Amino acid sequence: MEPRQTPDRPREHALSASLLARVFHQPSLLYFNAVATHLSIREAARRLDVASSAVTRQVAQLEDALGIALFLREKRRLRLSPAGEILFRHSRRLIAPMEAAVSEIELLRGIRAGSVRIAAAESVGLSFLPRLIGDFGRLYPRLNLDISIVSSAEVIERLLDERVDIGIGFFGRPPRQIEIAVRREVRIGAVMVPDHPLAATQALTMEQCLDHPLAVVKPEISIREVIDPFLRGSAPFLPPLVEADSIRMLVELALGGHYAAIMTPIGAQNEIEAGRLIFRPLHDGGLPTNHFGILLRSGAPLHLAPAIFFEHAKAYFDGLLLPGETG
Repeated sequence: MEPRQTPDRPREHALSASLLARVFHQPSLLYFNAVATHLSIREAARRLDVASSAVTRQVAQLEDALGIALFLREKRRLRLSPAGEILFRHSRRLIAPMEAAVSEIELLRGIRAGSVRIAAAESVGLSFLPRLIGDFGRLYPRLNLDISIVSSAEVIERLLDERVDIGIGFFGRPPRQIEIAVRREVRIGAVMVPDHPLAATQALTMEQCLDHPLAVVKPEISIREVIDPFLRGSAPFLPPLVEADSIRMLVELALGGHYAAIMTPIGAQNEIEAGRLIFRPLHDGGLPTNHFGILLRSGAPLHLAPAIFFEHAKAYFDGLLLPGETG
C-alpha cells in the first residue's frame, strides 16, 4: 500500500455520517486496527492470516469512506496520520470487547484460550518473568502470550492506551487510572563480582561506591530519579560514570569485574543465584526502597484469559524470594 503523503484525500466520495457506521462493522476497521498496531501491512496480514492485498484494499476502502488518509509513509515506514491516530484510539475500544468475547467462547469450545497482552520492564524480563511464563505455559498450553519489554513508563502508557492487559514494572505514584494489583518492595544497592573491592564492605554507602568505577542507568530509566540525589550528595564532584540505557548492559559491566552497578537485584537475579555476581544493599540514610509489581487498569475487569494469567502471576509474586531477602 502506498498511503498518501498528506492526510487529505478527495472528499467527493466520502460517505455521509449516517452511512459511516456501516463501514465500522465491516472488516476494514479490523484490518485498519491491525495495521495501526504493527505499522506494517505485511505483519498485519500475517496476524490476520490474509493476503497483504486484502489488507491494502480494506484500509483504502476505509480511507475513501472517510475521505482522509489514515497512514503516512516516511522513509519506507508507516506512521499514523492525525486522523489515523484518532480512529485508532477509538477503534481499540470498539474491537477489544468483541475479541475478548470470541476468545472466551473459543476457550469453552476447547479451541484456544485466547490471548494475554503483557508489558514488562526490562529488568523483570531479564530475571523471573521467563520462569513465570514457562510455568504458566505448561499449565495453560493453549494460551497465547504477547509480551513487550519496555521501560516502566511505557508499561503505564500501554496500560492507559489499552494496548496491554497487564503491566509488570517499577512505579512511583502511578496515575489514578492505574491500579497497583500486587506490590513488592526491593532495595537499591550495588551489583558486583564476588572479588570486587567493595564486596566485603559492611553497610555500603554511595560515597564508598564513588571511590570505584561505577555504572548507572540513564535518567530515562526510573531508578535514576531515586538515586540521583544520593549520587550528587555523596561527593563535591561526580567522578566519570558509565551511563547506560539498559539494565542488561549494567549487568554485563558488573560481570566484567571492573565496575560496580547501582541497581536493584532484579535484572541480575539469575547471575546472583548462580554466584557470578553479588548484591550489596546501600545503607544511605533516606534512600527509599524501589517498588515494583503488577499493574492493571482501574475499574476495568480482566477478561478470562488475562484473569487466569493474573492469578498465576499473583501467586508467583507472593512466593518470590528476591536476592537479599530471607525466607
